[in-house]
Amino acid sequence: MQTGHELFVYELADILDGERQQAEYLRELSDDSTHPQLKKAFEGHRRETEKQIERLNQCFELLGENPEEIPCQGIRGLIEEKRAFMEENPANDILDIFHAGAAIRVESYEICAYKSLILLAREMKHAKVAQLLNQNLREEQSALKKMEGFSRKLRPEEMMTEEQQQKIRGRRPSRRAA
Repeated sequence: MQTGHELFVYELADILDGERQQAEYLRELSDDSTHPQLKKAFEGHRRETEKQIERLNQCFELLGENPEEIPCQGIRGLIEEKRAFMEENPANDILDIFHAGAAIRVESYEICAYKSLILLAREMKHAKVAQLLNQNLREEQSALKKMEGFSRKLRPEEMMTEEQQQKIRGRRPSRRAA
């Protein structure tokens, strides 16, 4: 890689793969969530993500480039975190809280990627490409705000067990007859 254009095309292919992974991930999050509004938000953002993929493909067309298969390791890692968490067999309320937080992490990653791409596009005078990327950025920022809202609303049914509370206070759990 020798030029800013090559870097730009590489990063564009990376986020294209990230969005493709995200579309599948959002379906998984929707299927695994129990909170109806959270399920609806994931499904709505999945449809947006499909449009974002179309816009990214338009960017490649405008540049006269074909997207290479560049695996987005950042998004892949965030998705793997969720799959590892599922092995902990979380309660439904805890799973919904985790999903909102996982979505916040993914949206934050995507926002940073789009901001970087937009800067490069503007520096290279790719105005139409920057415009398409900015549209994706605005949707990601909106999705982030929705997920932050869910994160503030969702609460565990049980915050701590008595034993956990006592441990935090520095006391030993009382011995009660079982």
